[in-house]
Amino acid sequence: MTENIRAIIIEDEELARSLLRSFLEGYEKIEILCECENGFEGVKMVNELKPDLVFLDIQMPKITGFEMLELLDHKPEIIFTTAYDQYALKAFEYSAADYLLKPFARERLLAAIEKVIERLKVKGKGHGIVEKIINYPKEEYLDRVVVKDRHKINIIPVARIRYFESMDDYVMIYTKEGRHLKQKTMKYFEGALNPKDFMRIHRSYIVKVEEIAEIQQYEKESYIVILHDRVKLKVSKTGYKKIKEVLHF
Repeated sequence: MTENIRAIIIEDEELARSLLRSFLEGYEKIEILCECENGFEGVKMVNELKPDLVFLDIQMPKITGFEMLELLDHKPEIIFTTAYDQYALKAFEYSAADYLLKPFARERLLAAIEKVIERLKVKGKGHGIVEKIINYPKEEYLDRVVVKDRHKINIIPVARIRYFESMDDYVMIYTKEGRHLKQKTMKYFEGALNPKDFMRIHRSYIVKVEEIAEIQQYEKESYIVILHDRVKLKVSKTGYKKIKEVLHF
């Protein structure tokens, strides 16, 4: 790889963006395409400009850096820049190129960029780093889900979700207000949701426990759950055992 690395800065603090710019002045291996103040702008510009690299803050208004990555169609290399060291181990486990803890020195930044250069040489562009980041098991249970619907980004509180339905490589999320399609797996949500609140009742369904109104047998050893709004969902044998354990009957 001989061409310059095309990069985007996504950072909500002007001072931090200015510092990055100053560190990169005269460093010919990097071409800064644009700067974004939040994750909403970041999603739009990354998908439009398709950079090789993103300098990404984690704690930002509206959506976090991790949530932003879930919405990307284009998958660049990631160098995290943040003032919070609790994300460091997670970032490396996610296979991010590097993790810079603010305040960092110019030499540290350039060393991180050299890592990206080597990764692009060896693996080429688009080799699945972002997928590893967004699918890595979370240390805390989800309290919201971010979904992109064309040009609109929806932030869905988990408290509003009634159940999930498998749709091949996607999951349909049903809320009290409507439904949203998310490119995730049921396995991901099964591990990311608090088991006190949600349970996998079938390979196709994860349901919120408090939404269950009735359990009915419709064939020998075959059951369905009926939700409060009378929606009926299939229950597997394993799912039925889970329901009995949770609801104590």
